[in-house]
Amino acid sequence: MIKSGKSSLVRAALAVALLALTTQAQAVTEIQWWHSMTGKLNDIVGEIATKFNASQTEYKVTPIYKGQYDESMTAAIAAYRAGNPPQIVQVFEVGTATMMAAKGAVKPVYQLMAEQKEPFDPKGFLGAVSSYYSDTTGHLISMPFNSSTQVLYINDDAFKKAGLDPNNPPKTWPEVEQAAAKLKASGAACGFTTGWQSWVQLESFSAWHNVPFSTLQNGLGGTGTRLQFNGPLQVRHIQNLADWAKKGEFTYKGRKDEPLASFTSGECAMITTSSGSYANIKASAKFAWRVATLPYYADVKGAPQNTIIGGATLWVLNQKNKDMYKGIAKFFTFLSSPEVQSDWHQKTGYVPITLAAYDLTRKQGFYQTNPGTDIAIKELTNKPPTANSKGLRLGNFVQIRNIIDEELESVWSGQKNAKQALDEAVKLGNEQLERFEKANSN
Repeated sequence: MIKSGKSSLVRAALAVALLALTTQAQAVTEIQWWHSMTGKLNDIVGEIATKFNASQTEYKVTPIYKGQYDESMTAAIAAYRAGNPPQIVQVFEVGTATMMAAKGAVKPVYQLMAEQKEPFDPKGFLGAVSSYYSDTTGHLISMPFNSSTQVLYINDDAFKKAGLDPNNPPKTWPEVEQAAAKLKASGAACGFTTGWQSWVQLESFSAWHNVPFSTLQNGLGGTGTRLQFNGPLQVRHIQNLADWAKKGEFTYKGRKDEPLASFTSGECAMITTSSGSYANIKASAKFAWRVATLPYYADVKGAPQNTIIGGATLWVLNQKNKDMYKGIAKFFTFLSSPEVQSDWHQKTGYVPITLAAYDLTRKQGFYQTNPGTDIAIKELTNKPPTANSKGLRLGNFVQIRNIIDEELESVWSGQKNAKQALDEAVKLGNEQLERFEKANSN
């Protein structure tokens, strides 16, 4: 009987313990973070969530990969309309105007942080970052996260084999062609390629040379903007690339990030793409490589100007459960801390979104021991931004990019010359702008 009594007490104690654990587990609020990070970047996103989850017991951030940027944005909008949105969604910079126009669907970050009484200083962010994601009154609408710009990566080993000096990478576009020709002659399968062709070769190219991509400060000045990327300089550059493609000096490898694999495999010796590719290159490349400055045309007055940012920010979708907001705000405070941002910057190649993270990285000596990792920041801050180089904010930008990609592909395949293709892209792109304005005129 005594043994039976002890057994009952043990069972009762276990039941109480299990109930306590269940109650505790139920008390944890899950925050879903939909994102588009792949490869090594996906791993680092997971590390950030794990560290936040370990730092407190009330909330659990769950990162979920939802496809490429356009796919994740579309999925989030569909989920919102269906009544079951994620709490946080990562949206690329070209989706900014679309998200801002989604009235009622978005919880602006500046309101979120103020309501939840979390420390938040918009002036602490890099100017190039905060201005891109602020409304016309200067309020930050989404939380900056992975901001990047365009750089040139070169394969040191391939350069040496071709008799080129990797310590003196090409600075101008004519020098890129000369290097590509020598690389090809040395047996390289591909001298030069580019990732994100619209972003690198037209959008940031225009800012880097201080020529307009569209009117009204590239859309930052308000609605009613019209595209202008079919100017003489843009036509000249795209035609140059087409001519190089005919000679085998430039090789088209895809619209988005697909060309990166051609560089990390050693097939292509040069690539212009995102500074945020740093982590994947570091993890995959089996050769010596380095980061170099984005090329420019030296005969263009004032060039280089400054590049524009790419990457993405984190948007908060309106929640039925208002308790979610407290956890999201706490996560954003954690995410933007100097320690987290400095670590993210150093591991990935994305720029530090805050001045404090940049200062911490510099004090740690990271730029001295990892030459070239500060190039992206230097490009973004090369000169005070002009109306042509603050950034881009265009309605239906995803569709416009698709149009540009299709027209550029017609150039690379020899079906059109640069002038024909860019004129058509501007025409069709302006139709998309008009549709967006009509749909959001009320």
